[in-house]
Amino acid sequence: MDSRGFDSTGREFSSATEMWAEEVGATTSVAVSAEVASPAAAAAPSNGDAAAAGEGKRKEWYSKGIAYWQGVEASTEGVLGGYGCVNDADVKGSDAFLRPLLAERFGAAKRHLVALDCGSGIGRVTKNLLLRHFNEVDLVEPVSHFLEAARENLTGRMDVEQDTHKAANFYCIPLQDFTPEEGRYDVIWIQWCIGQLTDDDFVSFFNRAKVGLKPDGFFVLKENIARNGFVLDKEDNSVTRSDAYFRELFKKSGLYIHNIKNQKELPEELFAVKMYALVTSEPKIQKSGKRRRPKNSPRVIHS
Repeated sequence: MDSRGFDSTGREFSSATEMWAEEVGATTSVAVSAEVASPAAAAAPSNGDAAAAGEGKRKEWYSKGIAYWQGVEASTEGVLGGYGCVNDADVKGSDAFLRPLLAERFGAAKRHLVALDCGSGIGRVTKNLLLRHFNEVDLVEPVSHFLEAARENLTGRMDVEQDTHKAANFYCIPLQDFTPEEGRYDVIWIQWCIGQLTDDDFVSFFNRAKVGLKPDGFFVLKENIARNGFVLDKEDNSVTRSDAYFRELFKKSGLYIHNIKNQKELPEELFAVKMYALVTSEPKIQKSGKRRRPKNSPRVIHS
């Protein structure tokens, strides 16, 4: 696979490992592919000073990202980077992806459904999507004024039809430090935030988050997709990864793609967006001996 990429200034990196080594220190890099990563680049530090330097760069990477979002208005327009117009299409696409998954995984039996909204921002996804389907939704967001706006928007919001639909808990914690409550969630929803995490923190987060899923629970990752390799944005300290890049990280996280779908009706100038339903058990083998394939084959959206 091609793991080369560019930053927002047009500078090219020969590999993801090289980029992370420069941005956050080689000690925090995870080799995306053995074919493109040298053992030396991903090796453990030879001394305590090198380890401390790597950790210092890692903290700087995250603090700059938080600082950027702290300067953004707590509104739909703000959290969507000036593209508030995509909200309706985004919610429509997510709903069409989520509904059949819930029916397939949990059936028609009455079940108290609980979701976790990761990188929840002002609660846009929780309010417009998750509260339609889940009895409880927890939110985790590291930017304090976003989370306070979410609390104001969502506290007391409920549907009293048989069971309460409510925002239950608000956690002001970055994903790289967050560990969910064991066995609480049917769905862990991660949208437009995983690009803030380095590769190793990506893998570490999913490994910790697995324990938060109930039986038959699953992850949904909805994210921008680069055409090849990755694109580094130094303004908000985030990385847009390619589909192939994500698939390598899913493997390292012990996750399997259960379903995948492209988001439609987005402005042409934006990155393509994919939705991945991820499970912790390998898909079953059908009688024909072939592994079950997702109904929607992955493609890059150009419109």
